[in-house]
Amino acid sequence: MIKMKAKEDKAASYASYKRSHTWIENSLAHSDEDEGLGFDWKLVSMFFPYIGKYKTPAIWSMVLMLVYTLLNLLNPLLIGIAIDNYITHNDLVGLGGLSIVFLVVNIAMWQAQYWQVWSMSWAGQQILFLLSADMFTHLQRLSLSFYDHTQIGRVMSRLQSDIDVLEAMLSSGLLSMLGSVISLVGIIVLMLIMSPLLALLTFVVLPIMFIIAAFWQKHAQNSFRRTRASISLVNSTLQENISGMRVIQSLVREDRNRSEFDDLNAYNRDTNLESSKIAALVLPLVEVVAALAICLAVVYGGYLVSKGQLLVGTLVAFVLYINRFFDPIRDLSQQYTQLQRSGVAAERIFQILNMKVEVQDKPDAQELPEIKGDVDFHDVVFGYNPERPVLRGLNWHIQSGQTVAIVGQPALVRVPLLVY
Repeated sequence: MIKMKAKEDKAASYASYKRSHTWIENSLAHSDEDEGLGFDWKLVSMFFPYIGKYKTPAIWSMVLMLVYTLLNLLNPLLIGIAIDNYITHNDLVGLGGLSIVFLVVNIAMWQAQYWQVWSMSWAGQQILFLLSADMFTHLQRLSLSFYDHTQIGRVMSRLQSDIDVLEAMLSSGLLSMLGSVISLVGIIVLMLIMSPLLALLTFVVLPIMFIIAAFWQKHAQNSFRRTRASISLVNSTLQENISGMRVIQSLVREDRNRSEFDDLNAYNRDTNLESSKIAALVLPLVEVVAALAICLAVVYGGYLVSKGQLLVGTLVAFVLYINRFFDPIRDLSQQYTQLQRSGVAAERIFQILNMKVEVQDKPDAQELPEIKGDVDFHDVVFGYNPERPVLRGLNWHIQSGQTVAIVGQPALVRVPLLVY
């Protein structure tokens, strides 16, 4: 009997869990959270007006990134030269001179990377400042009907959490991706120069990478979009419950509201765990492919060395380049994860910024001068929904400078009117 009862409780708990998730999925499906452009280069182009205002630090950061990338490509080459030209010939003087060059190159790399990160972070923060200001200004211009059918918590989520997600992309993400691409191209060129046969053997594994990327992208974007939508729903529910706590307590709904919030919180946890699982999947796969490429290069490169067709230092440098060849791919996989999240956040932000303002002044409208006077209402009918008027047959006389409040039942809604 106890086992049967436990099974029934477990089944009931699971059924409740599924019902709550179905309700949340339906809530998201009927909201504006999953609509929009989807991440593409149109989203990037929307940032151009903001980036253009800070193009000098952005260009300077790109130049420094290019310098850092090129200097970073020299390290394996210098190690190969040290082995073939100095270590094998017991030339300690030449080795010491090359070591000084190696040290200078790495100091220059450190300086270039420091100033590149600083300049791009500064520009990114300025862009986020302008974006937040524009979004706040646009929200002030939207009509009351927008706030009538939009949860304030979701608006707050876009103003806060989505802006925070964009920070990583604007401060370093896009530029890091560009640096990874340049580094990848440079490594490919150097590998082809050093040993075309070894390079082509290494590139055999690239189709595997493309298959992994295509499979991963298909699932990643949908998962990250659900994650952003779920945290938005949690924020909106939290905001509404806190602001309406007096009503909740007066209606004795604490337990019911807590249960609903627990369901939302659990859904948000599950979607974040799902996106984390997807994000964690790609990097180990890249490591396996990188190990396969190194194995192929070491076996075939060792054969060439034994035949006298390849120098030991060249093979060492080549293996180091293979590691660095997959470093940009690893970085791109991690940055692409962040880019997908940022793309969804940007999509949600520009959904609001691209909303048309329903009530607009005519192009030739004149500024209304400051006026004073009494206001009379005669048989006024008002409501956001024409089928459900809030005020009916209002007759009122308000004197200049007087503040009047319309108080609804049970004294929970107050609409202040101020006449100047």
